[in-house]
This record gives sequence, C-alpha cells and structure tokens, in this order.
Amino acid sequence: MGIEPGDQATIEYTGRLTDEDGTVFDTSRERVAEESGLADSQPEREFEPLTVEPGAGQLIEGFEEGLMGLEEGDTETITVPPEKGYGEEREDQIIEQDRTEFEEMLEGEVPEEGMMIQTERQQVGEIVHVDEEVVRIDFNHELAGETLEFDVEVVSID
Repeated sequence: MGIEPGDQATIEYTGRLTDEDGTVFDTSRERVAEESGLADSQPEREFEPLTVEPGAGQLIEGFEEGLMGLEEGDTETITVPPEKGYGEEREDQIIEQDRTEFEEMLEGEVPEEGMMIQTERQQVGEIVHVDEEVVRIDFNHELAGETLEFDVEVVSID
C-alpha cells in the first residue's frame, strides 16, 4: 500500500533546481552533499534519510503531493512548480530602509550587498542594494520563483 496522510515515511532525496546545471540545493545523501559542496557549506549537518509525515505540512505542498501513493522501494522524480513550492518572487517582499536607521538597528555594523539578516520575527532577508541613503532587503525565500525537482527513494513506510 502506498504512502497516505498520517503515515511515517522515511525517504532519501536530492532536491535540484531545473536550471541548466541541475544545481543541488538540498539532499539527504552524504555522497551527493560532498559532490555538490553542501557538506562544506553545512559542516554541522548530518546527511541521512528523512522521516516525515506526508500531509502534516512538514514539506512544501508539491513535494508532499508527489509522495502520496509511492510505495516502499519506489524511486521517483517529483517536479514542483513555484506555486506548490516557495511561491513566486513578490515585489512586496523587497523593502527599503533608510540607511542611517538601518545601521542603528545593526548597532553600527555596515550593511553590504549579499549580507543576510534576520528580523525579530525570525524572517530572513538578503541585502540586495546599498547606497548612501537606502538599504534594500529581499525577504523572498531563496527558492521563490524556482521550479524544483526532487529525486526520491522511499526507504520505509510505517
């Protein structure tokens, strides 16, 4: 019997962008993490099978939907469009701050393009523009607007 809501499914997976390079953005497989550079960029992480409860909102919608009905031992490539993943990029998620006020919030740290910040409400953003007067911060998820592919192997279903 295939995966149903409420099951505990243990999976191996590799998430890729559908760009020309098939850039790996996440994986449970240590070998893939080493080959893609994820192991170097996330040295504290253990790359191991993931146990999830499909239907419980632990994964993005399109990934959960793609797991439904798969059986133990199945391998599948699940394609997730932006609307079932991290959404489309939205202009209202890019905000401008007065540079002087922003530097006060950073307690004197100098804002630079590419710098990641986190708000008091745990929202993460990337500084995408800095000039003499304005700092622009993009709070879109880094995978917003991307079509994603997940190569999945179902290890077990409980």
